[in-house]
Amino acid sequence: MKPHPNEHRWRERCERQQRKRAHRLRRDVEWRWRARHRWHQRWHRHHAQFKHSLGARLIAVFLLLALTSSAILWGSEGSAYGLLWAVPALLAVTGLAFGMIRHMVGPLHALALGAEAFGRGQFSHRVPVIHNDEIGDLALRFNQMAADIQAMLDGKRALLLAISHELRSPLTRARLHAELVGEGESRDALLDELAQMRDLITALLESERLGSGHSALQVVDCDLVALVREQAQSGVELLIDPDLPTLKLDRLRLQLLLRNLVHNALRHNDAALGAVQLRLCRDGSGIRLSVRDFGAGVPSEALAQLGQPFYRPDAARSRHEGGVGLGLCLCRLVAEAHGSRLALRNAGPGFEASLSLR
Repeated sequence: MKPHPNEHRWRERCERQQRKRAHRLRRDVEWRWRARHRWHQRWHRHHAQFKHSLGARLIAVFLLLALTSSAILWGSEGSAYGLLWAVPALLAVTGLAFGMIRHMVGPLHALALGAEAFGRGQFSHRVPVIHNDEIGDLALRFNQMAADIQAMLDGKRALLLAISHELRSPLTRARLHAELVGEGESRDALLDELAQMRDLITALLESERLGSGHSALQVVDCDLVALVREQAQSGVELLIDPDLPTLKLDRLRLQLLLRNLVHNALRHNDAALGAVQLRLCRDGSGIRLSVRDFGAGVPSEALAQLGQPFYRPDAARSRHEGGVGLGLCLCRLVAEAHGSRLALRNAGPGFEASLSLR
C-alpha cells in the first residue's frame, strides 16, 4: 500500500521543525555557556586586579571596618548592656583591621632595608617579593636596578683591571729606557714621573681588588704592635697600650693602610705643635688604631667626601704635593674589607683618622 503524498510532506515538515528546535536549543545552550564563561573571565580579571591593587584592598578593609562597626553600634542600642559587649567588639574589629593593614604594608619595611643596603653599596642584597601588588612590583624593580648596577660596576672593574695590567708592561719598558739616559735633571724628572705612574697603577689595581671586600684579603695571625713599630721614624710618636691581642688580619694591607695614613699625617703636620701620634689602644675585644696630626685640618664641608677616589680637599694642589687622591680611598677600602670603618674627623687642632679592628 503506497503512503499518501500529504503524509510524506507532513513528515518532512515535522523533521525540519525538530531540527530547528534542536538548533535553537543548542544555540541557547551555547550562548548561556559563553555568557557564563565571560562572567567567569570577568570575575577572575577583577579578582586579579583587586589582589594586585593595594589601594582597592585598603578601601575594602576600611569599608568592612565601617560596616561592622555600624552593625555593632546598631545592635547595642536595643540592649541594656550593649556598651559592655559593643566596646570590646569594636576594639577587636579595629585590631583585626589594623593587623590586616599592617600585613598589607609590611613589605615597605623590606624596601627600606633594601634601600639602606644599596646605599651602603651592597648590591648583592635582594628585596623579598611578599605580595603580588604594587609594592611587589616595586621590589622587583629594586632588585633589577641592583642587578644592573652590580653588572655595570663589575664591567667597570674588569675594564679598569685590564687597562692597568696592560699599562704595566710599556711602563716597565719606558723605565728601562729612561735608566739608559745620561744623568741629569731631565733623567731624574722622567724617572720621578714614571714612578708616580707606577704608583698610580698599583693603587688602581689594589683598589679594584679590595672592591670585592673580605674575599680579597689573605688573613693570618697579625701582631699589630709589630706593624706599628715599623712606622717609627722622625716626627712620629708611638702610643701603644700593653698586652694587646693578636688578630686575624691581612698584614700587607694593614701595612699599606699604616703607610698611607702616616705619610698623609706627616705631610700636613705642624711640627711646632707636636709630632704625629700613632696610637694603638684596646677597644673591647679588639684594637683601635688612630693616626693624628697637628696641622690645619680639613674644611668641614670636605669631610664627607674624604676617602672617595681621586678626591683632594685642595684642588689647586699639584700632584707632587697632594698625590692623586687614592691614599685615603685605599685606607677606607682596607678598613671596610676587615669589617670596620675608617673614621675621619678634625681633632682641633689637627686631623685624626681611626678604625677599630677585631
